[in-house]
Amino acid sequence: MSTPGRAGLAAIAVSIAGTVAVGAAGTSLMAPPLPGAPGWLPWGLDLRLSPYIAVGLAAVSLAVGALGLLLTLRAMRSGWTVSPQSVLLAGAGAAIVVGTTRPFGTSDFLSYAAYGHELVTGHNPYLVAPRALPGDPVARAVQDWAGTPSVYGALATGVFGAAALVGGLSARLTVFALDLVSAAAFVVTGVLLYRLARGRTAQLRAALLWTCNPLLLQVLVAGSHVDGLAVAFSIGGLAVLFSVIRNGPVVTPGALRGAAAGTLLGLGFAVKPTAALMAIGLAIALLAARKRLAAAGLAAGFGVVAVTDLLVMGSAGIGQTTRASALVSVGSPWRVVRAVLSYFVAEPVANDVVRWCAVVLAALLVVRFVPDFRRSDSANQGQSAGQSIGWAFLFVVVWLAAWPYVLPWYDALAWALLALLPASWFDWLLLARTTVLAFGYLPARATGITIPGALRWMEPVLRSAITPAVLATLLVLLVCRRPVVTMCDMYSPKCDSDRDLCGGGAGRGDRHFGRRGRSPAGQPRRARVQ
Repeated sequence: MSTPGRAGLAAIAVSIAGTVAVGAAGTSLMAPPLPGAPGWLPWGLDLRLSPYIAVGLAAVSLAVGALGLLLTLRAMRSGWTVSPQSVLLAGAGAAIVVGTTRPFGTSDFLSYAAYGHELVTGHNPYLVAPRALPGDPVARAVQDWAGTPSVYGALATGVFGAAALVGGLSARLTVFALDLVSAAAFVVTGVLLYRLARGRTAQLRAALLWTCNPLLLQVLVAGSHVDGLAVAFSIGGLAVLFSVIRNGPVVTPGALRGAAAGTLLGLGFAVKPTAALMAIGLAIALLAARKRLAAAGLAAGFGVVAVTDLLVMGSAGIGQTTRASALVSVGSPWRVVRAVLSYFVAEPVANDVVRWCAVVLAALLVVRFVPDFRRSDSANQGQSAGQSIGWAFLFVVVWLAAWPYVLPWYDALAWALLALLPASWFDWLLLARTTVLAFGYLPARATGITIPGALRWMEPVLRSAITPAVLATLLVLLVCRRPVVTMCDMYSPKCDSDRDLCGGGAGRGDRHFGRRGRSPAGQPRRARVQ
């Protein structure tokens, strides 16, 4: 076992322990209070950590976890390996522990509980904001989004309602039911990714980048975000479209398999609309591979579920989601653009201009990368699963890079797809992006908290200045098609037969898009930072 590999695993373990500690400590600046009858679910010690310790412990966990991922990924490119099954089991166990402690890092789960309680008490969560029910004990617990009706799909709202039936008038028990759903979705996704991966190295990569990913365990699982459920359905669709038998032959998808996959992707859309990006990418890949029946089946299955979702949501839900799509988050580079536009036009107009500029930017990025992905397809004839995953990843990553509303847990779908792709400079791009967003949104709460004086610099410096600057830099690197970090530790003729997204990368190293040069066999390539 190499020293970087050992150090990386140790750092990941320390990071996960820190994440568990923040949740187990109970209410703090990071973890909002959970009204309801005192109980052991979700469990915690109610230590009342000081804001400095709570935020500091979460920040250290993020930093150490990012370093651990960097070290383990670099060690894997040098040929280091450990048991993929052990990493998978360790990550699954960590997700269960994190998912049963007090959720923290956001207050979104309180909104989920309120929307579910509205549903089971006869209110329309797409019309009625939690604030409109001041006497309701669950709605009263909502913090940041108390004045906002639901922006989530019909299936997500149904899951919220099921949790509300379990929790009754207890926000605490309702949130715990949602925690279990979030943790279960995360673990199921990890198992599917593990089974989709082919070969020991690919399985280890899948387990590290998803199930045992300390960044996701904190920003996604500890935050009990519904995004994990959308990812689970989306990856389920991918697993149906292609064989999920480890190391087995790839099954050529037909119309029925495509329809089943489209149905699952539609269910992901009914949780959060971003699942549509993956459906678009898969459909384009199937058409490019001349699998028209599978593409038609996928479109039909997705369309039926998506239309049903929109009909259930109604005009109120669609309107609410559309309005939410025009928001610009504080950590986005578009915030500066909107601020400048607001001097000349009304803020709603500025929001619309930014949104359409983001759409144009996303389209330009797709057009820019299409030739490279087509070259990658030509170099990987017969690898239809890898081609499809690559196209889906392209649309997801372009949306993340271009869209004006960014939050760290939005990166979850990109991580899931990246876990099934060969090593490339996208590893470092996504690692840098999620890390800076996670730091920028410490804590991702605004209402009902008091930031002590020594921590007030975090919002104007980390969230409003450093995060947008780093994201803008990463966008420029993406547009210029330049890697953040290139680590090609060892050339292998065997690995060179497996092309990566960059049109010529080996399974153990990175390549630039369109670059076909090779190093002599057995000679290491220097790691360099750009």
